[in-house]
Amino acid sequence: MLLTEVYDQSPEAFQDLSQDNSQPTIRDLRKTRLTLKQINKLRQMNDVRNYEFKEKLEKIARQYAPPAQPLA
Repeated sequence: MLLTEVYDQSPEAFQDLSQDNSQPTIRDLRKTRLTLKQINKLRQMNDVRNYEFKEKLEKIARQYAPPAQPLA
């Protein structure tokens, strides 16, 4: 969790409760299978996570970069 996430009251799109069917019942004996729609959604979420991570690294690199030398 990031410090900036503490101040956001309701982060969007972390969990879609309408799509959450992960609660097994007593009669569920088999593993649940992922549909192609769910796999595609996971892939897209992973792509977004990688993009945000790269942006974060670039921001940190700019923050800790040595200061530019003044032209004399």
